[in-house]
Amino acid sequence: MTAMIEERLCNLRKSMQRTAINCYLIPTSDYHDSEYVSSFFMVRKYFSGFTGSAGTLVVTEEEAALFTDGRYFIQAAKELAGTEIKLMKMGEAGVPTIPQYLERVLKEEENLGFDGRVVKADDADVYEEILSKKHGKIIWDKDLAKEIWQDRPALIHHPVSVLEECYSGESALSKIGRVRDKMKEEGADVHILTSLDDIAWLLNVRGNDVESCPVVLSYVVVTMGQVLLFAKEVSDKGHEGGEEIWTEELCRYLEENGVTLCFYEDFYDYIAQIHEKKVLLCKGRASCRLMKGLSGDVTVIDRPNPTTLMKAVKNQTEMENLRKSHLWDGVAVTHFMYWLKKNVGRIPMTEVSAAAYLEELRKKVAHFVEPSFATICAYGANAALAHYSAKEEACEKIRPEGMLLVDSGGHYLEGSTDITRTFVLGEVTKEIKEHFTLVLRALLNLKNSKFLHGCRGINLDVLARQVLWERGLDYKHGTGHGVGYLLSVHEGPNSFRWKLLPDYQDNAVLEEGMVTTDEPGIYIEGSHGIRLENELLCRKGEANEYGQFLYFEDLTCVPFDIDGVELSLLTETDRVRLNAYHKEVFEKLEPYFEGEELDWLKEVTREI
Repeated sequence: MTAMIEERLCNLRKSMQRTAINCYLIPTSDYHDSEYVSSFFMVRKYFSGFTGSAGTLVVTEEEAALFTDGRYFIQAAKELAGTEIKLMKMGEAGVPTIPQYLERVLKEEENLGFDGRVVKADDADVYEEILSKKHGKIIWDKDLAKEIWQDRPALIHHPVSVLEECYSGESALSKIGRVRDKMKEEGADVHILTSLDDIAWLLNVRGNDVESCPVVLSYVVVTMGQVLLFAKEVSDKGHEGGEEIWTEELCRYLEENGVTLCFYEDFYDYIAQIHEKKVLLCKGRASCRLMKGLSGDVTVIDRPNPTTLMKAVKNQTEMENLRKSHLWDGVAVTHFMYWLKKNVGRIPMTEVSAAAYLEELRKKVAHFVEPSFATICAYGANAALAHYSAKEEACEKIRPEGMLLVDSGGHYLEGSTDITRTFVLGEVTKEIKEHFTLVLRALLNLKNSKFLHGCRGINLDVLARQVLWERGLDYKHGTGHGVGYLLSVHEGPNSFRWKLLPDYQDNAVLEEGMVTTDEPGIYIEGSHGIRLENELLCRKGEANEYGQFLYFEDLTCVPFDIDGVELSLLTETDRVRLNAYHKEVFEKLEPYFEGEELDWLKEVTREI
């Protein structure tokens, strides 16, 4: 693999020389700023060998550097080993940001190149400022992978379906009306939407164009008189099986909601024809290519997409559906927990086979669609890699000792789930039990918080992290992220973080209806990793002279493995909280268990 990466970088540099590019930048993105991308867009992986879901590769004539965050430090170090690519641990002391790195490596009158369709406009503005100081320029229209990556997968459009109102809780017409109201507030004539989860939510459509995210490759333009959906393939048979994507029924649905279906590839031609209009868009989600394509007489109103906050606040129908999906998901994961604890050491199992068994349990749920992300099933020291990915040809056998971390989730018509449990499979050290207990205490602390409206995730993150900080411990990821409704499992604008990154936008005021994960962890390289995760639904509590109080309702319904708990480290408050949660879990799950499994469920949710 090392030799292959070196050959690819060599070919890239030759292509850079032919196009007068001195430095080439490759982010992890698609044309829509999606977190997860289809195989067509895995250019950074192709040139670096790094398989994580987040990172940017920067290649000059003399060196190459990969920038990624703390979730992937250990993984990236392993996957880059033996190559010339330097690992840049973002956020660490002494490590430059990408702009600072470009400032250092670019010489006078040198040029920076990238494919402007996959680079955000905000980022491109920063790069352009650096280049202007050095009297160089940005070459933003070069997809150099196009000529180098000979067997690049095709960009495929898949069949599309309508999410019925019994699941969405609101019609597309109503949502479009709310967007137009927001446009009026901002004084906008046109709203351009390129983020796929926003488009899917707005039009109540779902697809399968991005792995684990049921969205449709598309762009939307909203005016006061029309809605244009750029999603149609020229052949209308983009799927591998050749099925018709935009059926008569789908086209009729769009027409009824005032939506005109256009060809996907015509989007940039259309925006070039917008003149003397006020255009509402979010530069933080729009591409450099989009901004470069707008006419100079267009006035851009740079605001967060109105749909971002709208879709984050789940309506009553969505909230009720989410409770159902989490119950069904909890039944599946708890059955998995029983199977794992009973059979470890008795039957052969690996990280891959255990993950497959859990997926089979989820598939038994009537409205299961697909996993909400690739399951992280990490045994022993592998769990120290926050986003570990097991491979069939290189995975660990699971033995009756140590721990297994499983971070998984499902998409259902009733919503999306994301849950992590770390299971004790046999003898563990005193340190491991201490760490497990600290992580559990951190989770309980945050999920039981009560706070005034106006708080953001950054105000509450410390409630989890302080438990670890007191012992000089921490974890290099956020404590929680928003979760979409049959959309992206990582959704803004709500999150739990103790500090904000320079360009981080997910810092919204917490509102009733927002769903946020609570997932602290401890990761000790070469030894173990522990993460526990519940999804929390923000709810209104009492209102008094101090304001509106809020609290969190637990959606996740799976026992914690109390075999990992060191009881002496729990406070009385911790015990009360844990017992209350397990009592609730037992009452909800009891109807779905019987016989030996029910006896086991009583035992693992017992009061301590």
